[in-house]
Amino acid sequence: MSQDEQFGGVRKGLLEFALLTIISVERVYVADILSRLAQTPFVTQEGTLYPLLSKLRRDDLVDYEWVESEAGPPRKYYSLTDKGQARLADLAAYWRLLTSTLETLGR
Repeated sequence: MSQDEQFGGVRKGLLEFALLTIISVERVYVADILSRLAQTPFVTQEGTLYPLLSKLRRDDLVDYEWVESEAGPPRKYYSLTDKGQARLADLAAYWRLLTSTLETLGR
């Protein structure tokens, strides 16, 4: 069984955290996100990414703006909203709590 099969549920649950982290660094479009994820355990495809970005937008965690491109059609660039920044901070704090708890349990 591959790691993807073993840990798919964990990976899927953390994908939102990974996306918010990427988008928090700079305004990005989907190709940027896919590229950043490509060499990580969070590698994904557009078919997974677009629905999650739509959900994050409906939840007011990300917003986007259309930007003209010299290399084709306009691109949709995503950025975090204030609510998205707060959600990312909450996720990071929760991740630290989980890590600490697991380390404590392992002693």
